[in-house]
Amino acid sequence: MTNEQPKITDHAPSNPHEITAWAMYDWGNSAFSTTVVSTFLGPYLAGLANAQGGTVSVLGYQVEADGFFPLCVSISVVLQVFFLPLLGALADYTDLKKRLMLLFAYAGAGATILLFVVQGNLILLGGLLFIAANLAFGAALVLYNAFLPDITGPDERDAVSSKGFAYGYVGGGLLLIVNLLLVSVMTDTGLAVRISLASAGVWWLVFTILFPQRHLVQRRPVATLPAGTNYITHSVKELIALIKEMAQTYPKTLQYLIAYLVYNDGIQTVIAVATIFAASEIGLGAMQLALSVLVIQFVAAIGAVLFNLLAQRIGAKMTIMINLAIWCGLLVYAYALLYTALQFWILATMVALVLGSSQALSRSLFSQMIPANRETAYFGLYEISERGTSWIGPAVFFVAVQATGSSRSALLPIIIFFIFGIVVLYFTDIRRAIREAGNEVPAVV
Repeated sequence: MTNEQPKITDHAPSNPHEITAWAMYDWGNSAFSTTVVSTFLGPYLAGLANAQGGTVSVLGYQVEADGFFPLCVSISVVLQVFFLPLLGALADYTDLKKRLMLLFAYAGAGATILLFVVQGNLILLGGLLFIAANLAFGAALVLYNAFLPDITGPDERDAVSSKGFAYGYVGGGLLLIVNLLLVSVMTDTGLAVRISLASAGVWWLVFTILFPQRHLVQRRPVATLPAGTNYITHSVKELIALIKEMAQTYPKTLQYLIAYLVYNDGIQTVIAVATIFAASEIGLGAMQLALSVLVIQFVAAIGAVLFNLLAQRIGAKMTIMINLAIWCGLLVYAYALLYTALQFWILATMVALVLGSSQALSRSLFSQMIPANRETAYFGLYEISERGTSWIGPAVFFVAVQATGSSRSALLPIIIFFIFGIVVLYFTDIRRAIREAGNEVPAVV
């Protein structure tokens, strides 16, 4: 790793090179989402558990093989619920935002690389390494997202946010091509999977060093820490005050955040359990799973761009609501009609089209509704439910699998998450939320 110190400036205008460097972090860290979360780790840990008798003993409690990975996702995010918002004071009142982002990125990449050693009866170690990596992944994303208002103005934010997600889908997809080839040529599938898991950490680490480490600009903090406080106690007070502030001063922003927290749980649950479902209910192998996620990556990049064009015409809010309605239909399709590999490919293509835009537009819309110079604190709350960090949905899925023994039946409760999001978004006045935050209202929202 380089010893280069982060550059600090009071203000920097929109810079295409800095925007590209910011987007390239998504290119790098998305390998964790695609290779580890979406493709290999869930089915791999389930396979190890099945080889050891079909369950995993967690503190004396027998967890079903298909439920172990969703349980790990939930645990990692419960930790994030308490930890991530505390980053706000450190980032908003110091010049540490970039340094902390890099620190967590390096820690997450390191834990991901160590997944290479997980085999045999080391299932719990695999779960612990994933929990550590996912915690660091979410922490780095809090700080990464908080750079968005620094590097672009309100009218460009949808496009820049979509660019970041598009870069992420392509970057994660390119590594997945390599891993797909690796799985196809190696006779030892287990070793191929372990190499693929470790490669995601290496990819994440390398592109973090090459781009955000070198080119992201650290702005000087506008606010100063009140006298007689330290960062930890002030972070706790800030978190409590932030929730009160949102409820009293920015109620529409809070309303939107609640909607996002719930419907994004649904999205992240589908991402986390799709390969487990495909492996257990349809019988797809590691190579087929990797190929399907690969296709999703590139189609999702296209979807992020196409739906951004739609959002420019009808607004981000309406576009997100259309996406959520599509998600509901896809879950019904998966439960009732999905029994063959061809039907799975149809589902995967449709998921890809709405995946990128759902996330990109949600992030950019939220950035419009938060007050200036408070971005990190607000994105700390936002990140609790960001991609790969949801816990309610995986917990519901885990409970349903434990109760029914079926991944198929566990899909139905997830529809409620999307319906809730549609209803709450419908009654959220986005323009009012932007004005209340003191920001310029774009021509189309």
